[in-house]
Amino acid sequence: MAAKTQDFTAIFKDMTGAFPVDTKAMEEQFKNQTALAEKMSAVALDAAGKSAELSAKWTKDTIAKMEKMSTAKTEPADYAKAMTDFASASAESAAEHMSAFAEIAKKVQTQTMELVLAAGKDMSEDMTAAAKKATDEVTAAAKKATAAAK
Repeated sequence: MAAKTQDFTAIFKDMTGAFPVDTKAMEEQFKNQTALAEKMSAVALDAAGKSAELSAKWTKDTIAKMEKMSTAKTEPADYAKAMTDFASASAESAAEHMSAFAEIAKKVQTQTMELVLAAGKDMSEDMTAAAKKATDEVTAAAKKATAAAK
């Protein structure tokens, strides 16, 4: 005679039923996380687009300056002047473009901090509401158990 294996399905069902899970809160948290991820992605993609545009502009400016430098000159001194003008213009352009990249980075940092702080505030409010609800449920269960024991 073979020993009958105990069916744990009912036991687990009863056990999980004894610990209520607020799926609405989990769904709300998932929605909040996806909304935050969407906003963070938008900030990153916007910055990437602006950086790409700035890089393309910088490249076009540099090529235009190189075209001026590469034209044939009549005097040897004109070649030296063209090189000096190119180097000077390139240094000035680099400073301008690096400043523009810094502004993009600064904007990303500001927007990211605003999103993180807003998300932290929302999470804090959600946690406070969840803790209050759990306290109310435990208090109600304790009162019910006390009343049943009398």
